[in-house]
Amino acid sequence: MKITPFPVSSDLPAIQCEQLFFSYGEVPILTNVSFSIKKLDAVALVGPNGGGKSTLLKLILGLLTPQSGTIQVLGTTPQQARKKIGYMPQYLQYDTSFPVSVMDVVLMGRAGSTGLGRYSREDRRVAMQAMTELAVDGLASRPFNSLSGGQRQRILIARALACEPEILLLDEPTANVDPGVELQFFEILKALANRVTVLTVSHDLGFVSQMVSRVFCINRQVKIHPTSELTGEIIHEMYGGDVRMVRHDHCCSEQGHSHADIL
Repeated sequence: MKITPFPVSSDLPAIQCEQLFFSYGEVPILTNVSFSIKKLDAVALVGPNGGGKSTLLKLILGLLTPQSGTIQVLGTTPQQARKKIGYMPQYLQYDTSFPVSVMDVVLMGRAGSTGLGRYSREDRRVAMQAMTELAVDGLASRPFNSLSGGQRQRILIARALACEPEILLLDEPTANVDPGVELQFFEILKALANRVTVLTVSHDLGFVSQMVSRVFCINRQVKIHPTSELTGEIIHEMYGGDVRMVRHDHCCSEQGHSHADIL
């Protein structure tokens, strides 16, 4: 699979957060979050359900606004940078009875690119190129609801790439796919990490640690672990029990890591 690089602007960090706080009403979700992600970096966001992973993605996308602190994306506000962010959701919510084709789904990534209210020839060329890079161009005319789980995940990545992003946000890209398909995704994501800044939300540390430089543990706060320091002893300390499970369903505190049930 050949990955064509996109031009990446300036030397500013891809994402910069400083003392960020966010809550839903009286319920704190993210507290005093500060970190910096450089261009063409690849990081994983892991943590228990309810820990703030999805909220952080929405803040990066500009769909939410923090109560205090700052967040910059590509040197500007998340809202202004949104067109340079490709987002792959864990699930695509749509009416399964609606006759949408694979090409239609990928073209959604070009929405707003021309401002003409319809897709141009260039939009279709870029969409087809994204599908070709992910080896799913032969599915372009197929109904989206006829695809397998692995095929749908590839199409959603192609849709995210169709906006020609500088940052790629992937929410559980290997969820609900077979182990063999997961290995194919590893090769795809590893190649993409040489082309764009990649943030991957995952519960599978064993999968993401092979392609990322740092792991962001998110549970109200953010704690960062370089993957080069993830020795067997540290992983055992982080997870406890049988480390072959390699799932980040634990709690982070100032005292360290302890195993806990999923929130």
